[in-house]
Amino acid sequence: MKNVIEIQQLVKSFGKTRVLEGIDLNFEASRISVVLGPNGSGKTTMIKSVLGMVIPNSGSIKVLGTDIQGQWDYRKNISYLPQIANFPPNLTALELVNMLADLRGGNQHTRELIERFGLGPFMRIRLSNLSGGTRQKVNILLAFMSDAPVIILDEPTNGLDPVALIRLKSLIAQKKSEGRSFLITTHIMQLVEELADEIVFLLEGKIYFKGTVSELKETFNENNIEKAIARILLTNNVA
Repeated sequence: MKNVIEIQQLVKSFGKTRVLEGIDLNFEASRISVVLGPNGSGKTTMIKSVLGMVIPNSGSIKVLGTDIQGQWDYRKNISYLPQIANFPPNLTALELVNMLADLRGGNQHTRELIERFGLGPFMRIRLSNLSGGTRQKVNILLAFMSDAPVIILDEPTNGLDPVALIRLKSLIAQKKSEGRSFLITTHIMQLVEELADEIVFLLEGKIYFKGTVSELKETFNENNIEKAIARILLTNNVA
């Protein structure tokens, strides 16, 4: 199966702190890959390296077969939902959507997404006046309104109510069925159990597991994903 993202020997340090320790990872097309790990494990740094927002010390990254070093055009093939969205406070949600549609060249799914997440009454309200949960729904709208083949979601469930979470999971499953490829970080194990085709567990910048949910449970002889992850942490003296 074709790889949409290929990472080889990726190293990144911030000052004296080594965040990524030469990781090798391939993410396959039309699959939902979930990256797990405690805070500070290197998840967001890895994602930002793929996006070109962080420059690695060494190693290489390819997106859809293109080496991204010194490039920018590849980003049109990626939709990104950041963990924390810093929206322009004086814009309305509608103004922000229209601005990004002009920049990225399309908002063909906007109306359906507005209806799915109940955003209609909030689209003409300034973003600074929206609740955290509603801003996260706008964040999701921005990530899914284009037809980019690769979708990266960094903690997409932050602030979502149970109904919105169900709708997000349904949306991810729908887009996967249409051929989209996902790279997701999350702390919500229910989302992992229901959607993940594969799990990557990062700890202190190193890969400690890569495989399916079933393989994770079998490897650590647990019937529960949280307990299997706890075994990884305890085995490596992280608690």
